[in-house]
Amino acid sequence: MGSTESKNKFKDFLLSQGLKSTNQRELILEEFLRAGSHLSTEELYIRLRKKHPRIGYATVHRSLKLFAQCGIAEQRHFGDGQARYEASDHDEHHDHLICVSCGKIVEFEDPRIEALQVEVAGEHGFSIERHRLELYGSCADCSSIT
Repeated sequence: MGSTESKNKFKDFLLSQGLKSTNQRELILEEFLRAGSHLSTEELYIRLRKKHPRIGYATVHRSLKLFAQCGIAEQRHFGDGQARYEASDHDEHHDHLICVSCGKIVEFEDPRIEALQVEVAGEHGFSIERHRLELYGSCADCSSIT
């Protein structure tokens, strides 16, 4: 989903909920889309405060929740006790490698894994609607530390 499409979808969602499209919400959405994925509320807040010191933490938190409610973001939990958000792109599926030492998150795609999942589901008479694969371990940097 492109930036303009996400912005329009968010504006339509706000209207449908009887909420206002504020300048702060627009700034938060722009930074969220620009920043990439796997952001916590705090990480996005810190990024925003550099340019927009009047934006509050609670406003960022509520905005991220609204992004998830309208479908332009997905909330993820990677075992570090924080909710993280990534932009929704239903055309591009990816899985995650999560380092339990430093918290690094790597996105990856592998058609062999996707095919195997479909095969295993079929063997059990199961039809997959959606899935999430998260592999936890140590990244190369943390594995080399002794």
